[in-house]
Amino acid sequence: MVHDAPLGVRERWLAGRREAVVATYDDLAGTYDDGYDPATEVHRRFVAQLIETVPPEGAILDAACGTAPYAGMVLGAGLRYVGVDQSGGMLRRAAEKWPDGDFEHVGLQELAFEAAFDAAMCIDAMEHVPPEDWPTVLERIRRAVLPAGSVYFTVERSDRAEIATAFEGAEGTGTPIVLGEVIDGDVAGYHFYPTQEQLTGWLADAGLEVIDEADEWLDGYGYHHLLTRTPPA
Repeated sequence: MVHDAPLGVRERWLAGRREAVVATYDDLAGTYDDGYDPATEVHRRFVAQLIETVPPEGAILDAACGTAPYAGMVLGAGLRYVGVDQSGGMLRRAAEKWPDGDFEHVGLQELAFEAAFDAAMCIDAMEHVPPEDWPTVLERIRRAVLPAGSVYFTVERSDRAEIATAFEGAEGTGTPIVLGEVIDGDVAGYHFYPTQEQLTGWLADAGLEVIDEADEWLDGYGYHHLLTRTPPA
């Protein structure tokens, strides 16, 4: 669904939502890990599968790494770990925890790596990417990885009826929102939940082949885990 807001209105609104997401994670960075581990058993299983595809002394990109909860798995396997994030606060915390990792302050939309990694992961982050940017982000992650390399990412799931209700409420206020977006206070400023049809199309356009996937439901939300492969040379 395309909103018919005047040119530039939605773009400015999305820029504000992105700033809100960054500010939220900057504020939480110092205490984000206190009593909380985002890595479920399924997350760790997929990261382990990703690591298995990488040759000895290879490199893995962790795009939108947050406080780098998976850096230990990568470094423990003898691989190079590079974490990037748009939140400077989260990135500083990650670097404090993992001095053997490499970290860069860059957002998903600004990734500019070219065939620099054997594999990449983007975990619990794509929900902060608006639909306009999904094709760009998938393409930039794909380009960062060598041909026939692996990419693991998660897609957050929520009840579609609740998503529709949130859309109707926000649309009624004149917000230039599209179906699938949620902006209440519990979603770090902005979440977007794509449909399966959208996801399938974007993956195909990016040339990412799904080689394993799994659904995981937690307390009121869930994740669709995807291990994909970039096109061969």
